[in-house]
Amino acid sequence: MAWQFSSDRPIYTQLADQIKLRVVSGRYPAGSKLPSVRELAAEAAVNPNTMQRALSQLETEGLLFTQRTSGRFVTDKEETIMDLKSSLAQKVIQEFLQKMESLGFTQEDAAQMVQKAEKREREVS
Repeated sequence: MAWQFSSDRPIYTQLADQIKLRVVSGRYPAGSKLPSVRELAAEAAVNPNTMQRALSQLETEGLLFTQRTSGRFVTDKEETIMDLKSSLAQKVIQEFLQKMESLGFTQEDAAQMVQKAEKREREVS
């Protein structure tokens, strides 16, 4: 998963969002040690201070924690990760429904279209 940025929001908030995605997708599993700030900053091609700000935000939110001299870790609280995953999914669903509405579809239309797409996917698999 490559680091991607847009100009509509501060980079540190986009970094935090992308790290959240990496946690809920399992790329950074619960309880795992994160790469160092410098390693993450180099990978994302951002200033280490910007990465530090993103990681500090995630610590404040309870997704990460620091162990002195050992580094930064993903929370080992599965419930926290599942809550985040659910919250991110709800946001995606809400954005999808808003886009479908702007195209003139009702929520029921959108649900039927999703069911049809899911059925096609199962047939192809």
